Amino acid sequence: MNFEFSEEQQMLREQARGFLSEHCTTAVVRTVLDGELGWDQSLWQKVAEMGWTATTIPEAYGGLGLSYYELAVIAEELGRAVAPLPFSSSVYLASEAINRFGTEAQKSDWLPKLASGECVAAFAMAERSGRLSLAQLETQRTDERISGYKTTVPDAAVADMAVVLARTGSDVELCLLPLKQDGVTVQPVLTLDSSRGHSNLILKEAQAERLGDRTLEPKEWDRLLDGAAALFAWEQLGIAESALMQARDYALQRYAFGRAIGSYQAIKHKLAAMYVKNTLARSNAYYGIWALAEGSDELPLAAATARVAAIQASTFAAEENIQTHGGMGFTWEFDCHFYYRRAKLLSLVVGSESVWQDRLVDALSRRSAVAA
Repeated sequence: MNFEFSEEQQMLREQARGFLSEHCTTAVVRTVLDGELGWDQSLWQKVAEMGWTATTIPEAYGGLGLSYYELAVIAEELGRAVAPLPFSSSVYLASEAINRFGTEAQKSDWLPKLASGECVAAFAMAERSGRLSLAQLETQRTDERISGYKTTVPDAAVADMAVVLARTGSDVELCLLPLKQDGVTVQPVLTLDSSRGHSNLILKEAQAERLGDRTLEPKEWDRLLDGAAALFAWEQLGIAESALMQARDYALQRYAFGRAIGSYQAIKHKLAAMYVKNTLARSNAYYGIWALAEGSDELPLAAATARVAAIQASTFAAEENIQTHGGMGFTWEFDCHFYYRRAKLLSLVVGSESVWQDRLVDALSRRSAVAA
């Protein structure tokens, strides 16, 4: 089995890395962190012009019709650059949900705008409890009107529309909610990483239509989350790799007692441990994206494995990078906190590590039951 990307996909990686090294520098990230917008709009327009927002959208709707493998390559490079963009909300989740569940009219209406970057979309899941359980949903849609409360929704302040998880009677459905309307209140929420703005959504009789022509099955919802988790794993892997490289470079340049600190055993062990976790995460990320791209029944297991490994690798690398830099690593002037902020933020999106550990155990249990 081939566990590497194709030559064309490697060329895409090189192109993406070169583009982001020029247009998404640490100065750009710092400017967004210092500001109040929660994203870089000009960078978003450039990314859309590169076609990244259209990667997996079918050609019939203005997309490129590429595979999830290409999207994984882009996700890793966006993570490596800590890009201050609503890419995951708009591409991994909203566009994917519309493409998967939408009616022909909804796809024709929304997907071309999402592909071109003209429209930015958010994805509203969690409620007051912060959990994603379908059984605990309180947001209700009745007669094309939706009311409820969604907490810490990524990119809602910059989005034009949101895909909202809601309930109609005893059924669960996804809804298309234009955010620029009466009945929608967007309340900014302060998070650790302000380069990806988050908001609470207060919905009072807001207009919203059901996504698709039927209600949402639990297995369909799980598969949507599994797909997003597989893609987030690649973005987290990019963060982990950047943190490792930054720690390595500093260890080779910083001298103490006449020697580069990288020559000391304590620092060597830190870097080695980061490398091991990153390598394991990459292996599991390959498994996750393979299962997603090939439509495998192993996706629940592969996605949970990739997600848990990526959370552990990215948070560990970000923390050890700061430790390698010593006291200066904790300061605002150094860039170490970029990776720490984003790693912590992504460790909670679409469910925390404990949530995905539970999903991993469930997937392994089902596999064992089938084998028995």
